[in-house]
Amino acid sequence: MDTKLTALKDKLFSGKEANQLPAIAELANLEADFGEEGLQILDEFIQARKAANTEVTWIDGKIHQVLLQSNLPKATELVQSYYANGAVTLKSEKAIDYQPIQILLAKQEFEEADRITSKKLCEAAGADALARGWLYFTEAKSIPISDLQTINQLWLVYSEGKFGFSVQRKIWLSLGKGWEKFWLKIGWKKDGSFTRYPKEFIWSLDAPRGHLPLSNQLRGNKTMQAIFSHPAW
Repeated sequence: MDTKLTALKDKLFSGKEANQLPAIAELANLEADFGEEGLQILDEFIQARKAANTEVTWIDGKIHQVLLQSNLPKATELVQSYYANGAVTLKSEKAIDYQPIQILLAKQEFEEADRITSKKLCEAAGADALARGWLYFTEAKSIPISDLQTINQLWLVYSEGKFGFSVQRKIWLSLGKGWEKFWLKIGWKKDGSFTRYPKEFIWSLDAPRGHLPLSNQLRGNKTMQAIFSHPAW
């Protein structure tokens, strides 16, 4: 096996996420250098994770994403074998279909995924929120725990752990629940002005930690506070 390929395999199986992220990206992007050899290593790694019944994390989401970006037949085969329904097992007490969010996040189409997330939150909250098209803060408690956790996990898994309500909540708590500091920290406010939707938001992994999802931030902080206070956490 090529020396570079061996080094990447060692990084991938090291168990250290800081090593695994660049290794995953390189192994799936070695079409010119190694062809399907890199994907074979990813195959072995996926099998090892499944055999060990490893908890689904952003490592799995990243693998799914990079495989979707590859043009090699082996990549398509791996997606069909391991990620036909995505990396995240979707749970909902209300039988809500969260697969559209998963599909969009896997393709890194974050803006559309955010729009669908808002709709699904309303659906989970109840008929009134769904009919209105936005979530009122008193309705957040109506969202079942499993549903909110599913949406959060989708964002976590497909963002290298950068996005999600739990990420935002952790930042908010670390800042003493101070909203002004929070807006600045996650990039929702700059130079005294709120970030304007949608063009001023960053719809990619280049965004600050906690930047997404938006979760009705344009309607004030009460809805966000209700989500952060939800028993899902």
